[in-house]
Amino acid sequence: MANNGAPDSWEQQADVGTGDNSESKDMSAKFSTLNVNAAEFVPSFSYNPSSEETVVKSEAQDNVESPVTNGGEESGGGETPPPVDSWEAAALDSDPPSGASGVGEEDDEIIEAKPKKKPPRPEETRSKKEHVNVVIIGHVDAGKSTIGGQIMALTGMVDKRTLEKYEREAKERSRESWYLSWALDTNQEEREKGKTVEVGRAYFETDKKHFTILDAPGHKSFVPNMIGGAAQADLAVLVISARKGEFETGFDRGGQTREHAMLAKTAGVKHMVVLINKMDDPTVLWSEERYIECRDKILPYLKKLGFNPAKDLTFMPVSGLTGLGLKDALDPKTCPWYRGEPFITFIDNLPSLNRKMDGPFLMPVVEKYKDMGTVVMGKVESGEMKKGQSLIIMPNRTPVVVDQLWSDDEEVTSVGPGENIKAKLKGVEEEDVSPGFVLCDPSSPARTGRVFDAQVVILEHKSIICAGYSAVMHIHCVAEEVTVKALICLIDKKTGEKTRSRPRFVKQDQVAIMRIECAGVICMEQFKLFPQMGRFTLRDEGKTIAIGKVLKIIE
Repeated sequence: MANNGAPDSWEQQADVGTGDNSESKDMSAKFSTLNVNAAEFVPSFSYNPSSEETVVKSEAQDNVESPVTNGGEESGGGETPPPVDSWEAAALDSDPPSGASGVGEEDDEIIEAKPKKKPPRPEETRSKKEHVNVVIIGHVDAGKSTIGGQIMALTGMVDKRTLEKYEREAKERSRESWYLSWALDTNQEEREKGKTVEVGRAYFETDKKHFTILDAPGHKSFVPNMIGGAAQADLAVLVISARKGEFETGFDRGGQTREHAMLAKTAGVKHMVVLINKMDDPTVLWSEERYIECRDKILPYLKKLGFNPAKDLTFMPVSGLTGLGLKDALDPKTCPWYRGEPFITFIDNLPSLNRKMDGPFLMPVVEKYKDMGTVVMGKVESGEMKKGQSLIIMPNRTPVVVDQLWSDDEEVTSVGPGENIKAKLKGVEEEDVSPGFVLCDPSSPARTGRVFDAQVVILEHKSIICAGYSAVMHIHCVAEEVTVKALICLIDKKTGEKTRSRPRFVKQDQVAIMRIECAGVICMEQFKLFPQMGRFTLRDEGKTIAIGKVLKIIE
């Protein structure tokens, strides 16, 4: 007698019932009456299909199976269907829409199904607008992060719900006035203390330009971080607090207003906008006298640094907390004496910057991290970079390939000078890259060296500087310990003449040419050939003591 064990599947059993075999009639009758869609056979946690869906499914299966059983012919005896790429396509072809019949409609169905494939990526994507990097600098608590957050809120880069959440959280900590700064101060330590530590990074767009905001820390302990931000900037925004006592604290010796302005100039920033903030404060109340007092006190110092008041400097009264004077012009009722442009309109209308478009590609690495590969961040100083391009990282000469590119969080296939970018690299581990390394073209790599001659201006230093003196040098994104090997000559500030004899020491306010040795090999260029990588600052004991430029790299 045949084995009456349970079948492997109910489809097999249905075939047995309908086929011409030797099973007894009563057995086949029993199986043919089985209700395969009965609810009791389906576990309670499974999906229970409706009877309509089941009918459609069985029809689709019959359609798929029929070409196989009939030797490649359709059951209707029509034309042979075109070959299909996969079983998914076959299911699409054989499941005509309701009311469709015949081969013509099926062909239409195939054409409609094609767009489901991913559209081919465009040949080249890159941002069209001019990129401008804006560094926000100034003394601690002047309102830098608040102004940055307010700009993002006004330009729609931070949505209303996020701001409401920040406001709610800030109120819970009794820090209502800090909520705007949280758009840029993202880590918990910065929010707890209300102090920026890292350089905050965000962006906003106008009709003409794409701006990257670099929110520099104001505290003197984090000046090295601020130098890294200023090294990437094209435009500096110096924020001053007009509140009684706060301006004076920031501008007096030891305050960060002076040091930040000087470091921005040393980093190569050409234009500076001075925002006199907190004009809505009860001690100020949009007073023109206070505005003029702040402006006239700081102007001589900025002139001394080398800013031209007619071309390079612009002063504006604003309120970071309320946003007055940032996006829209000031209301004559609030501030009748100032009729200038608002801040965002002004920077949008600034003339275009001169970029080295045709030079070899060069990008100092500001930051690096691991994310499914090695990602480096920085500002493109010259040339262009494309996805898939082969480059090298100096000074180690590590060959790498560009895997992915982002320009301010937007994925692109090529980037140009002035853009603040992230690049994912193949061929190098994250621990083998350090801030200050330079990503460059293999055909013209960045110059490297340990010993160089430089022209140095001593800004403030209580004692004398002679051979053997050590300090920390900041050049583009590198912070490296250096030692003065020898003093070569002094330069007269007024005439520019060099002394014939070698000086034994240099002191404050003197200009000297000296030979400097670094602790390790670093990337740098002669100032006259490539200023961005040829200017540096020397810091010691938490103070900036000198600024200088590279004259000659000793091989």
